[in-house]
Amino acid sequence: MEGGEKRKSERRYKGVRMRKWGKWVAEIREPNKRSRIWLGSYSTPAAAAMAYDTAVYYLRGPSARLNFPEHAPVADGGQHDLSAEAIRKKAIEVGARADAIEASSVGGRDNGPSGFKPCWFEEKPDLNKRPEPEDPDDVDDDW
Repeated sequence: MEGGEKRKSERRYKGVRMRKWGKWVAEIREPNKRSRIWLGSYSTPAAAAMAYDTAVYYLRGPSARLNFPEHAPVADGGQHDLSAEAIRKKAIEVGARADAIEASSVGGRDNGPSGFKPCWFEEKPDLNKRPEPEDPDDVDDDW
């Protein structure tokens, strides 16, 4: 694969990119301006994409092309002419909430779409401690 093809395959979500150290960030260009609105840094690409979706919806309205069209943001009170700072705050709220949900699902039984726990999450067993038997009736007293 060439460099351009590799980058394109890594980009699953519009407005989202990965930092060298693994964090996912989102930003969006303001319409008719050269400036960008910073939408935050997140643990997962999906959280960053949801932040982007919120911002693009408030900037472009219901016709915006979203990463998750099935989860289109709900406009509260017809506020479509928001300042860049207000859009940033709303997007960060949504992204942070999505990040928290993703983080809590890693800690629970649901380990996300990949189905595995990250290695940093697994508890290390105490090798000096006798293991607890799974079946209390199956205790080996020779140990």
